[in-house]
Order: sequence, then structure tokens, then C-alpha cells
Amino acid sequence: MDTAVVWFRDDLRVSDNPVLADAVDHADTVVPVYVFDPRRRAESEYGPTKLGPHRARFRRKSLQDLRKSLRERGGDLLLREGRVDAVVPELAADVDADAVFAQTKPATEEVEREHAVRAALPEDTTLERRWTHTLYHINDLPTPYDQMNDTFTPWRKSVEGSATVRDPVSAPDSVPTVDLDSGTIPPLEELAVPGVDSDDRAVLPFEGGETAGKERLESYFWSGDHLREYKETRNGLLGADYSSKFSAYLAAGCLSPRWIHSEVRRYEDERVSNEDTYWLLFELAWRDYFQFQFVKHGADFFTPGGIRGVDKEWKQDREQFQRWADGETGLPFVDANMRELNRTGYMSNRGRQNVASFLVDALEIDWRWGGAYFEQQLVDYDVASNWGNWAYQAGVGNDSRDNHFNVLSQAERYDDDAEYVRTWLPELADLPPEYAHRPWGLNDAEQAEYGVELGIDYPRPMIDFEQRYTELGRH
Repeated sequence: MDTAVVWFRDDLRVSDNPVLADAVDHADTVVPVYVFDPRRRAESEYGPTKLGPHRARFRRKSLQDLRKSLRERGGDLLLREGRVDAVVPELAADVDADAVFAQTKPATEEVEREHAVRAALPEDTTLERRWTHTLYHINDLPTPYDQMNDTFTPWRKSVEGSATVRDPVSAPDSVPTVDLDSGTIPPLEELAVPGVDSDDRAVLPFEGGETAGKERLESYFWSGDHLREYKETRNGLLGADYSSKFSAYLAAGCLSPRWIHSEVRRYEDERVSNEDTYWLLFELAWRDYFQFQFVKHGADFFTPGGIRGVDKEWKQDREQFQRWADGETGLPFVDANMRELNRTGYMSNRGRQNVASFLVDALEIDWRWGGAYFEQQLVDYDVASNWGNWAYQAGVGNDSRDNHFNVLSQAERYDDDAEYVRTWLPELADLPPEYAHRPWGLNDAEQAEYGVELGIDYPRPMIDFEQRYTELGRH
């Protein structure tokens, strides 16, 4: 074909990108484009906006890096503003494109926009979809997605036993691009997204882009040699290297899981192969699982009762929800994690499980409010992983059972010296660990001794936490 449009979505890379590679292979010239669709940063039906400052900043950096990589190959990246179902078809018509190559994703809004683009294309322009964002290709699953098990472990064992991971696709050597106005990457204020200052307590700066993602893997795998202890350390709370921190790069498509898989195998060949190296691939399989579950169940994931149709009345208490979101509950482990999220866009997996459990189990607030707040704040937001995990914790999704977390005991187990809590709640920095986790135990004299006045320096408990977790433990 003469000309193909390459519509970048959440695949902001040149390595192992079948969308770009196939377009370059099939067309004489290509027109790479990314569209700033205002709907991606609109207010969600649950209250928060869909795009907060951390992910917006990360995506801008990722686009800058992608444009640089394309220009190094003789190409360019066009930046456009507007609805994708207007911008992409109009561009295809302007350049007389034979085809539009694009990533396909399973979530409802992404599918709707893909269909809208297809419907609006000129009648002689085809939409060439590619599945690019999972470890296992959807066509290689041993069981079709609509028949897959809704419990993770049997599905994982089936896939590990019967499917193989495809080899990564090489980046094109050259990207011959039509000469058009490339456009500019708008600053955050033009996107109606507030800026955010950096925080030196952040576990990682999270610089966006494929280049930064590959540098992160180089640091974690090869320079730091941390993969050999991944499973042992992955529940850590402070510091860059207790876990891989690949999630933001996977969510934006700056790194592909297949490329990471190839690097794990190389590490196993050259360094060590153990339970820890396997566990990183295990976590990539969990990520895959939610992607395929969204293909199977679609919009059912967003209903109050989830894919299981659970009959439960969720509370709609905005005041309590806001205290949770602001990190002002009076439960230090919850508040520390929420303040880290708000300041940096990131939170450990252990923290995410605990704050989610607190919202849905202890407060019984609509789990979708929590999912929407994470969508706004997370630098590594992925629709399937986020909503799948929230549904799981709320007991309305996959592998669901009575799996509430006792946040008090979790805090004392995973932050036994209260270093994490005291890092993110400096008002509690002088307390010994037992009081840093349970400051409501301080009497008036002790509050004066440590310089912490409950209700002034740090919130009083919003509920009786110890009684609530006793009640939950009896269920």
C-alpha cells in the first residue's frame, strides 16, 4: 500500500510494537499520530477526573521520547487535539491512507472509540488492529477468552502449560513519514490538568518514555541485580528497588511485557533462575488475566455487583470517602499510603490492597469510587488491572472470597518499625512504632510528651478501628 496512518494509543514505543512494525512493512510511507482526546481527561461518573497530574506528566514525557525515537529513524509523530473518531478519519482522508494501523484494547471506552473510528473512516480505508499489550497473545490462549476460567490459578496453569510467548518484534530501522505539520505537545495547563511538584520521598521519579523504561530495567535487573530477590522484597514500602516499578511503563506501552519476558530469560541464562525470577513473570500473567477478563466480561466489571452480580448495598458517604482520599482517616497506615499516592502518583501493591480493603470492608463505601480515584491519581493506571483489582478486593470480581485485610495487623507486619508511616506522616515522626500505628492510644500526658495533639496535629479516628476489625474478623 502507498500510505498508512499509525494511530498510537497505549503503545508509546518503537521496540516490539507490531502496530508500527506492520505499518512500516506494508506501506511506502506512514503517518504516526497521537490524539489528545478531551474525553480522556473528563470527569468520571463517580466524581474524580479521569486524568490527574502524575499520569499526564508521564504521558507528555513518553510522547516526547516517542517523537525523538521516530525522528531518529527519519520519521515524526503528529500531535493532534480532538475526538479520535473525528481526527483520525480526517487525517486518513487528507493523506489518502489505504489503512489505519492501531492497537486494540478490551476496555469499554477504548472499544467504543475504536469502533467509532472504524465507522468514520473513508470507505476505501481499512482499520488494521493489532493486539500488542499482553505477555501472551490473545490468539495463542489454550482456551478462548469467552470460555476462560474466572479463577486465576487454573487459568495460569493452563496457559503456562500450553501457550508460548511470542518473540519481540524488532524496531524498524527507518520510518518514512509524510511531511506534515507535526504539532506540539501541549503543556499541562492547556490540558486543564494541574501541575504537581516533585517530592523527594517518592520511590522513583517515574520519567516517562521507552528510553526511561529500558533504563529502569537495566538498573533493576543488571546494574542492581535485584531480580534475584524480587519475590522476597516485593512487599516493601520505601525505596526504588523493593519491586520492579515497571507498571507505569507497561500501562502507557513504553515497554512491552514480551520484551520484559525476553530480558527475564536472558537474566536467568546469565545470572540466576529461581522462584524470584519466575515471580515477576507470574505478576505479568496476573496482568494478562485481567486484560482477557475484560474481553470476556466487558462493562459488567463496572456494575455495583461486578461480574458475579453480588447483591450488596454500598454506602454513598462523600464525607467519609473524602477523608479516605485525603489521607485524613486517623488510621496512619491508610493515611500514609494515600498521601504518598496523592503526592507521587504511586503506592506499593501492599498499600493498594490495604487502602482498598479499608474503603470497601471497613467503611463499606462504593468500591467504584475508589477505582475512579485511583484512575485519576495513579501514574501507572491501567483500566483492566485497576478495575479488576478493585472488584477483586470488593468481593465482586475474580477469585472473590472473604479476603478483607486487617489494616492494623498489616501495618505492624509490613511496617514494623513504622518507618513508612513516619516518612509520610511527619507529624507522627517522633512517636515510637506502637503509637505511630495506633496514635489514639496516647493519653493526654503522652500527647504532650511527643508533641502530637489528636484532632489538631493528626486526625482523631473516623471510626473505632479496633472494634471494626474485630467485627470483620467474626464474619
